[in-house]
Order: sequence, then C-alpha cells, then structure tokens
Amino acid sequence: MHHTTGVGRTAAVLAAALTVTALMTGCTPTGEDGAAAVPSSPASAPSAPAKPSAPAKPSAPAKPSATHEASPPAGPTPAGGTKACTTGQVKVSDAHQADVRPPGTGTGAVVVPVTNTSTHPCTLQGFPTVAGAGNGSPDHNLPLATTHSGPATAVTLAPGARVWTKLTFVNVQGEADGYCVSGATPATFPTLVLGVPGAGSHQIAMDDGIFAECDNKVTVTAFSSAEPS
Repeated sequence: MHHTTGVGRTAAVLAAALTVTALMTGCTPTGEDGAAAVPSSPASAPSAPAKPSAPAKPSAPAKPSATHEASPPAGPTPAGGTKACTTGQVKVSDAHQADVRPPGTGTGAVVVPVTNTSTHPCTLQGFPTVAGAGNGSPDHNLPLATTHSGPATAVTLAPGARVWTKLTFVNVQGEADGYCVSGATPATFPTLVLGVPGAGSHQIAMDDGIFAECDNKVTVTAFSSAEPS
C-alpha cells in the first residue's frame, strides 16, 4: 500500500515535468517549417556623419558696367557739313541791271549780290522771294509771283564770299509810262524786298533807276557762286 503511493507520486511528478516542457516548447517562436526562429543579425552600424563641406567662397561682385551718358540728338547737317547762313551773316546789296534782259523799255532784269559778312563759312540753297516794298510799310508789300529757273544747288560761302541771283521781269514796253503787252498797268517800285532762304528779308534798291515791271511776275534763279549775265 505504501509502495503504490510512492509510484503514483513519481508518475505525477513526471507528468508535471512533461507538461511544463510542452508549455515551454509552445512558447518558442518557430519558422514556417517549425524550426526555431533565429534572431536576425543586428542592423549595420550607422555610417559616420558626412564631413561638412567647406563653405563656398563668395564670388567677387560683378564690376558695374561703365555708364555712357546719352549724347544729345544731333541736328540736321547742312550740305557740305557747314551750317546754313543766318540773317546776321549775310548782306544783300543793291541790284544792278543785267546785261541779258528781255526787250522793252522797263527794268527787264537785275542781278542781286549776297555776301557772307561773318567770320564763319555758311551755306545758302534755294530761290529768293520777291515783293515790291510798300514805301516803308511791310503790310503794303506786294508779293510778286515767282517762277524758278534752273536747279537749286547748295553753295558754301567762305567769309567775305559772294553769291548771286538774277531777277527777270515781264518788261514794260513803249515810251513815257509805257504799257504792258497783257493790257495791265505797269508797276514801279523804288525798292524791293528780297527773301533769302533761312536768312531773312532784305530791302534793296537799284544802283541806277527804279524797278519797273508788268503783271507782278518775276522769274528767279537759285543763288549761285557764278555771277549771271
């Protein structure tokens, strides 16, 4: 009876040991094939921190480009690079009767000289305008209808140099007061007003006699360095 009880205790102890072992085996992680899982290798050691790169040297500031002051706009350059004559630079002298003039008893044609009286060269170009002077009253000037003869070429006048223009009128016919072929009444003027392009208006007389013409018309040549006949 006593022996049986000892065997039973021994069997109970073995059974309990087996149970504990089984429980411990169930708690051990296994892989898919039932083998015990092997812990993975530890993560590789962190790489050494990168050395900070040397700070970039600041680039030299760009040199400011040279500034150029704007040049004032250039004005028109007269022919030959010489400035146009102005009123204060020229003198218009009295006219003299031309050698070549239309038939008749009137003035016929006159030649008018223009002189550069300044100390600088200047340029003239174009045709004059002509008006009968109104006896000291510009409001009473009588403009004559002008016809241009020949081309207008720029002429440069050195200081003291001279140019000319020729005025050819519709001539008065007959004796005494004369008459006009057109039937108009002849006109006479003690002085004329000659307009010079860019150089103002100038009152002139004849060096011998007075201006007499018909129809208030005149043919004019451009200013030229060659004196017309």
